[in-house]
Amino acid sequence: MQEVIYPGDLLSETPIRAPNSYIENGKTYSMVLGFKDSSGTGIIPFEGGWTPKVEETVIGVISSERNNVYEVDLGSHYRSLIIGGKYERFSFRLGDIVEATVKDIEDGRTIILSYPKALQGGTVISIKPSKIPRLIGKNNTMINQISQGTSSKISVGMNGMVWIKDGNIALATAAILRIEEEAHVSGLTGRIKEMVEKR
Repeated sequence: MQEVIYPGDLLSETPIRAPNSYIENGKTYSMVLGFKDSSGTGIIPFEGGWTPKVEETVIGVISSERNNVYEVDLGSHYRSLIIGGKYERFSFRLGDIVEATVKDIEDGRTIILSYPKALQGGTVISIKPSKIPRLIGKNNTMINQISQGTSSKISVGMNGMVWIKDGNIALATAAILRIEEEAHVSGLTGRIKEMVEKR
């Protein structure tokens, strides 16, 4: 049985450059939840695991605030922060849905977010981050098709969270969940188009 590895677990007592890992104090640790690969030092993330990248757009929920530092729940194992300062102050409330950009990843464990904006109203659903590229589609074709077909405003976070507002939210949600389910099946774009046009 393969050993489950959690974010922060020690992989090696020496610094090793391996995918999905980070180095701290001369030792190598896991960045993600997954299994050890055949080398014993790399990590194979569980399907749907999200590894943040600088400049990615994410969506999350404000979970705490202290001294103009907000913690954001991104539905991942990473700690995520919006940090205000003397010249940049933010005003969010607990439970607010926000869209932001990954500015930095400190020690492979803490995400610093920039350019946050509140997404007023609407609802948030979560799908596997690995299915997000299929949801967006080439040149945004898939997500635009759903948005136009349902008259909904939709914002997609690379962390797997999707915000939907106005229009036929139920139909937009059903279409997005169908994409998650059938992402590997050919002809999906046509089926989704028929789905949103038929209703």
